[in-house]
Amino acid sequence: MQSSPSSISWTENGSEHHAQWRSESGFPAPQRIVVADDRMTADAAFRLASEGTAMLWRGDYHNARQLLQAMARRALKKPRKPAATARDAFNQHRQAQSQRARTLGMLLIQVDTGHVIPLRRAPDVRLACEQAYGPASLPYVLSLRELLGVIGAYEWRRNGVPIPALGGERIHPHYGVFSPVRGEYLDLVAQAALPAPHPELAFDIGTGTGVLAAILARRGIGHVVATDMETRALACARENLERLGLMQQVELLQADLFPPGRAPLIACNPPWLPARPSSVLEHAIYDPDNRMLKGFLNGLAAHLTPGGEGWLILSDFAEHLGLRSREELLAMIADAGLQVAGRHDIRPRHPKASDPSDPLAGARAREVTSLWRLRGA
Repeated sequence: MQSSPSSISWTENGSEHHAQWRSESGFPAPQRIVVADDRMTADAAFRLASEGTAMLWRGDYHNARQLLQAMARRALKKPRKPAATARDAFNQHRQAQSQRARTLGMLLIQVDTGHVIPLRRAPDVRLACEQAYGPASLPYVLSLRELLGVIGAYEWRRNGVPIPALGGERIHPHYGVFSPVRGEYLDLVAQAALPAPHPELAFDIGTGTGVLAAILARRGIGHVVATDMETRALACARENLERLGLMQQVELLQADLFPPGRAPLIACNPPWLPARPSSVLEHAIYDPDNRMLKGFLNGLAAHLTPGGEGWLILSDFAEHLGLRSREELLAMIADAGLQVAGRHDIRPRHPKASDPSDPLAGARAREVTSLWRLRGA
């Protein structure tokens, strides 16, 4: 889902000004705005931002980036109360993340028609913003933090992510589509034994970048139907599958979970944490009330052919955070009329798994990602 621009207004040189407001995080346009330039100190900027006053930058672009970094350092210095449980630590971490995002989002940049930044030493962001937002026929204002995210996403899309499960070929994530940087869950899908007889049809539910569909196709499955609700994800998957030469094997379909019909193999990698996303971009990480997980489980039996398997790829991180117990997961599986035919586990390899400074380090150290093989009871 792509955000719809709203309006933002401010006073500058005695005149009222207006522009479109963009925020993929869903933050409303700030009501209090001051114009700021290179004379603004980090302490003053952080104080204004903490009080809910936004700063529209009119100085040097690189100075704005340095100011944002200085504000971020001040935000990290805020003390945190000791957490009694892992769940408390998670809730405090999310609250701190949200507050930090709101504070750092108060440094604003105006972008003119055609995605041009009218500041000294500003980079050329036209391609990056075009890919994220589409054409810009009117000026708009957004936070510098979001703009840097757009630029970073453009670099990810341009360079791609090497996927060992695809022989090192690259997947190129689009802005707003979850990047497959955690390769261990892809290894599970690449290495698990396919149900017998060799399936000629598979469904990939919530395809995102299309990486699971690509792995299944490379494993010799002749027809993979990959679904997603988001147009951004489907465009991303199409580009990746075309680059990999797999579009003749993969059919892309906009759908909430399942396509019509049945298949002998249905794979799904839902968001792993049952919590409320705070922005559009977090929907790939957080699944409020286990909506997608329950939807997949409850619809799986009706879409499997006799003897078919559903592959649920899920981390137990939520269990270590106290957000969902193993008993609750098993009850969901049983209530959906399914049984566990097997499970393959793998330990995470991402840097946070061994970062002692992470407030959730204890839970991350115990995390295991599993491929659950599910069949109709």
